[in-house]
Amino acid sequence: MPLVFVNRDDAVATVTLNRPEAMNALSRALRAELAAAMRTLAGDETVRAIVLTGAGSRAFTAGLDLKELGADTSNLGAANATNADENPVKAIELCPQPVIGAINGVAITGGFEVALACDILIASTNARFADTHARVGVMPGWGLSQKLSRLIGIGRAKELSLTGNFLGAEAARDWGLVNRVVAPEALLPVAQALARDIASADPAMVRGYKRLIDDGYALPFVEGIALEQERSSAANRGVRAEEVESRRLAVIERGRERAG
Repeated sequence: MPLVFVNRDDAVATVTLNRPEAMNALSRALRAELAAAMRTLAGDETVRAIVLTGAGSRAFTAGLDLKELGADTSNLGAANATNADENPVKAIELCPQPVIGAINGVAITGGFEVALACDILIASTNARFADTHARVGVMPGWGLSQKLSRLIGIGRAKELSLTGNFLGAEAARDWGLVNRVVAPEALLPVAQALARDIASADPAMVRGYKRLIDDGYALPFVEGIALEQERSSAANRGVRAEEVESRRLAVIERGRERAG
């Protein structure tokens, strides 16, 4: 039985972590399969958007497999791995396509870090987030200590990380961690519909814009603005007026169809 399922629907790929009996814990084997799946999708130009979720209703992923870690402390190196085969965050971040996390249950510690690697998060009402690094005695190495504070504020991040307490779906939405909360049965349809919206835009533009947002976000504000100016000037020199007009009309038509 594969530990990672990939289903295609035209330009949208849905990737499912498939260890529901173990709350989709990130064993060494699952991490390797996820990295392989993401590498394949990243290199497929027909894939324009990706949805990432977990099998079952209990967990998106419970993070690193603590039973595996407890049996062999050499496995602890995965917490600081930089290669995509061992670090699922890196595997996701290397994808040029937008990745939508469909959080169907708990996202705990390393699983929280995997969620934060996604570009957009949609949560079911069953979703809960927790950072238990302080409880299990392992320092985060996949970016949680820096990403979380930038997303929800340093005080809230410290509250979650230093207590190990769970954050429910509605609070996660209110804190700006997830974009929206939906009923469990609506989670995949909503995430896949959003992925199709993204896939309907020009793929080169989407990839370049995603990269600009991510690269700029990692810089101080003034440097981020300068980066935008630099890339905008380079890209827009090749844009033709008739292309802009054609796309403007397509946007208007799309709006009419949705309104109707």
